[in-house]
Amino acid sequence: MILIGLGANMPHPDHGDPLNTLTEVVRRLRKIADISRQSSWYRSAPVPASDQPWFVNAVLSVETELPAPELLNLLHGVEREFGRIRRQKWEPRVLDVDLLTYRDLVTVNQDQRAGPVLPHPYMHERAFVLAPIAEIAPEWRHPVSKLQATELLEMLSSDQPFDIVGVDDFSA
Repeated sequence: MILIGLGANMPHPDHGDPLNTLTEVVRRLRKIADISRQSSWYRSAPVPASDQPWFVNAVLSVETELPAPELLNLLHGVEREFGRIRRQKWEPRVLDVDLLTYRDLVTVNQDQRAGPVLPHPYMHERAFVLAPIAEIAPEWRHPVSKLQATELLEMLSSDQPFDIVGVDDFSA
């Protein structure tokens, strides 16, 4: 299973609010990979906690023959197309596209500048990632801990509020 996380908390100059921007991003991602499942759209507090606007997030399950490094490069290209400039960690952004898992690959590399770090190093600590995964892939298990998303979600503290803001028909 290949899982991609989407998020945004700043308006895009052309696409408007984060939900509209992310809807456009899903359309763009269909040109890169086959989207087999998409979670609902979630609204979530920033992590770590800050005074930035809340995020809109979703998770996609995709199918592709592209190797992980090539897929990650294409995802970063989509971020650049939508105006993402990486300045500092955990800053507000018009778009964040993360390769969360690539099948069950666990990389030795832990430097994101040197290539994919898989599974995503923070995914097991983020309710806004785990709740959408539990929604679309309840059978999924973290490649390192072997725990399901629901189990990992239960282990988190309750200081990561989120709610569902909508369901998108991504098949069109």
